[in-house]
Amino acid sequence: MQRLNTLLPVLAAGIALVTDWAIPDSSLHPAANRPYFLLVMAVALALTAVLFLAGFAAPAFQKKYSGKAPFYTGILLFLCVLNILTAKTATLPVLYFPSLDRVFGVLVEDAAFLGKCLLYSLRLQVTGWVSGAVAGVLTGIAIGFSKGARYWIYPLVRVLGPIPSTAWIPLAMISFPTVVSASAFLIALAVWFPTSVLTASGISSIPNAYFEAAATLGASNRYALWKVGIPAAMPHMFLGLFNGTTASFITLVTAEMMGAKYGIGWYVNWQKDMMAYANVYAGLIVMSVICYCIITLLFRARDHVLVWQKGVIKW
Repeated sequence: MQRLNTLLPVLAAGIALVTDWAIPDSSLHPAANRPYFLLVMAVALALTAVLFLAGFAAPAFQKKYSGKAPFYTGILLFLCVLNILTAKTATLPVLYFPSLDRVFGVLVEDAAFLGKCLLYSLRLQVTGWVSGAVAGVLTGIAIGFSKGARYWIYPLVRVLGPIPSTAWIPLAMISFPTVVSASAFLIALAVWFPTSVLTASGISSIPNAYFEAAATLGASNRYALWKVGIPAAMPHMFLGLFNGTTASFITLVTAEMMGAKYGIGWYVNWQKDMMAYANVYAGLIVMSVICYCIITLLFRARDHVLVWQKGVIKW
């Protein structure tokens, strides 16, 4: 069964390759400079074949890869069907659903400009995310451990936090000297609220027995805060950071429409106005890959920091 699973992506890539080669393109779609979909499927066929053969030499790898192979098969078949509905038959509206040859072509031919926009977006994203994460964790810790902070700050968090960060655009535009600083503030605001609330929630859910045991062993209040309270609340902190990261990407796209000259969000909006939907989809692909990479890094950081809680919480 495992060997059959690992063979499925090879068959799917082969089907996509043969289908693209055998069925002529529709005349309704503008021709791409190169057959990029065919090249991508050829690379996918070679890669999946190598992974299939590697399973014979490494049974442990085959067992691990066989669990993911049906998912990869589904992706390849989806691309094959999409290619048929667009480039081959023009079943979907040509203007809004360009061929995959053109979408992949934008990723290759416009890579330099996309990279420049990506660096601009990453500068905003990293600046705003780090600021919002630090502020959110500190706010959550203050609310969770200080009665005074809970009395004065928590009501403000509950009132101001649910307001979408994009609703603060008019105020941000007149409060900050540059578009970059205003955009970073909006992204930080999007990360701050879920991180604050979930950090405070994690602290409030810590059993009192933890602190009582620490006090019995002679721990001071400060020691109990840093060595008991904060570590126990970290699963909730990371959950807040995950939610804040997703919200920050939504805010990033909107923030880059305030007058930015570069950025992935600006690029997608600009190409949409130009009715260049192949470029729009290419920008969305880049954005999704970056978001996936950031979330993956956060999961790796969580697994490393919370390795002592493995088996206690659900991973």
